[in-house]
Amino acid sequence: MQKISVNFSQKWLQILSEILISSASAVVFLFLDLLDAIFCVFFKLIDEFFEGELKLHVVVNEIHQVNLEDFKGKKAENIVFLHGFLSSSTFWTETIFPYLSEDAMQKYRLLAVDLLGFGKSPKPNNCLYTVKDHVEMIESSVIQPFELNSFHIVAHSMGCVVALALAAKHSHSVRSITLIAPPYVTSTKEDVSLTALNRLAARRLWPPLLFGSSFMSWYEHLGRCVCYIICKNHRIWEGILKLLTWNRNLHFMAIDLTRHTHHSAWHTMHNVLCGGAKFMDKYLETLNIAKVKINVIQGSKDQVVPMESGNNVKMKVPNAEVKIVDNADHTSIVIGRERELCNDLEKLWGSIC
Repeated sequence: MQKISVNFSQKWLQILSEILISSASAVVFLFLDLLDAIFCVFFKLIDEFFEGELKLHVVVNEIHQVNLEDFKGKKAENIVFLHGFLSSSTFWTETIFPYLSEDAMQKYRLLAVDLLGFGKSPKPNNCLYTVKDHVEMIESSVIQPFELNSFHIVAHSMGCVVALALAAKHSHSVRSITLIAPPYVTSTKEDVSLTALNRLAARRLWPPLLFGSSFMSWYEHLGRCVCYIICKNHRIWEGILKLLTWNRNLHFMAIDLTRHTHHSAWHTMHNVLCGGAKFMDKYLETLNIAKVKINVIQGSKDQVVPMESGNNVKMKVPNAEVKIVDNADHTSIVIGRERELCNDLEKLWGSIC
């Protein structure tokens, strides 16, 4: 009898403990469900704040109003600078900005932009980085906030594609556009984008810059491995380079080279440099009708973009000015000849103003 009583007590204890555990579990997991739902909304807002924003990063060099009396009543001219592939606004702030004359610094407001996915600008993973995406971000980060009703554009390499799209959309506001080493590829074939890929990222080991473009453009997953090793850990590599070179200040191009994600670089390459090729004729036709001043500068030893790019622009826009610089390549068309380039730009802006 006593044994039966003990078994009965144990059974009720088990039932009671099961009820308590089940009840406590229901309460705790109900609380966790509610908490998870709250954090779902919270992180969605956080993600939108950090990745869905952060407006493009823009470096603004305001007018040096040395003589306020001389400047009174005059409107500031705005110059928008767009960099090339795997670069940033420092391409301009380290080259052109320091070499402009004092007179130019009193007339022009300079705005150098980090394009979407590069430099210090946002690098969202849910973006395809199309020409339209780049243009809309420039509009929301530069054109609208700074109220640019009139402006000039200076662009290098890939930035030329975005610049032409932006200029065509705002053809009544753009005073001039300077295209430096523009990747303008024409083709009689239907798929001009594939032609652009074969021309801009040809499968060649030399020169090294072209090999790098080819490797990263044709091999998505191998390129992703490179980006994961180098770009993801860019601060470590920068530290190693500083130790090896005994130089605390690395060249800005070495730093810019890693300031992107594989996603942003891959899609920009295929959707802007290649995908944008099929829209280039339409952009140029729009600018030709609007009589926007177009200035093309290209190096005679440029091995990245086709040498006929400048002449192709001239054929579409007869009034365009094309200048071929002897012994200059894709990079030295700017770096190393900053003063000469600044003189050319200031003459262009001055003739229009």
